[in-house]
Amino acid sequence: MSSDHAGRRLDVDRILADPGVRIVVCCGSGGVGKTTTAAALALRAAERHGRRTVVLTIDPARRLAQSLGLTELDNTPRQVKGIEADESGGELHAMMLDMKRTFDEVVLAHTDPARATEIFANPFYQAMSSTFAGTQEYMAMEKLGQLHAKGEWDLIVVDTPPSRSALDFLDAPARLSRFLDGRMLRLLLAPARAGGRSMFSLVTASFGMFSRVVQKVLGAQLLTDLSGFVAALDSMFGGFRQRAEQTYRILQARETAFLLVAAPEPDAVREAAYFAGRLGEERMPLVGLVLNRVHRTTVDGLSAERSRAAAEELERTGGHQATADALRVHATLAEQATRERRVATVFTDAYPTVPTVEVAAQPADVHDVDGLRTVGDALSQP
Repeated sequence: MSSDHAGRRLDVDRILADPGVRIVVCCGSGGVGKTTTAAALALRAAERHGRRTVVLTIDPARRLAQSLGLTELDNTPRQVKGIEADESGGELHAMMLDMKRTFDEVVLAHTDPARATEIFANPFYQAMSSTFAGTQEYMAMEKLGQLHAKGEWDLIVVDTPPSRSALDFLDAPARLSRFLDGRMLRLLLAPARAGGRSMFSLVTASFGMFSRVVQKVLGAQLLTDLSGFVAALDSMFGGFRQRAEQTYRILQARETAFLLVAAPEPDAVREAAYFAGRLGEERMPLVGLVLNRVHRTTVDGLSAERSRAAAEELERTGGHQATADALRVHATLAEQATRERRVATVFTDAYPTVPTVEVAAQPADVHDVDGLRTVGDALSQP
């Protein structure tokens, strides 16, 4: 970004070193480098600042596992070997959300073993815990709450789900908790509580035509499965919403730092700007923007126009062809850098006080710890 639009520079090291910051949440739309950024931040916090750090990723592509040299990531934090933090005492642990296992853990923690077995066997629960819209985001919040409650970590770095919209991380938990704690499910639960009569006789008596429509739309078996699921979860009603609200309060606290991650592309930057507005409405602490995959030229005084003109002049006078080719490559790069600066102003003009940092486009995908160190250095450049 040009100096006209850069605003304040984001001091990543100050955030990572601050003992009052216990959670860093990396958020943004899909495909902008959130996973790599989260891993690089966690590694730097462990190596440079001596913090016992865990990074939680919700990335189904498992790129984080590859980047950290791990063959497997699961729902339990695993220590990353080979990090350079011997003197500082820092540690890096990594884990990947298993949303079904996390849901199972929630059920086990809030019901007795017999009721949990009944819930696990229910077809509606099996489908919901694996594929239901919003479950992944809700369980990410659950897992964050669990990690925070244990108090074992100096810093928790969260790579938010690769959702269609970055806002799903904030919206989906509330939607799911409303569904699980909602009036419609309580209505379905009432016949199951009555005992002695079938679900459908009671529902039909209560709802008449509505019941027949619901059965036609959902199917009788699904409605039966749903009724059994709701009845089994009776003891847990209210808990889903309560825990979501607890985690929301944590996300609003001063110990949390939200980092927006975007690439210099119109959709990603617009999404980041929209998310920044939403974080402000929710009173959640936005600390800065990371702009990934930025292209720069090393010859600031040579514009694309001058570069192309010089290439044409060389060719006209019989100059060195390789030099002319290099000038044209520079012109293309300079034009791309100009476009990216123009795109970035959509965010920086709307939020001029939000600190920003650029990370140059890497020559290859980051696939090891050394690559993460390079990204960490770029994030923290003076």
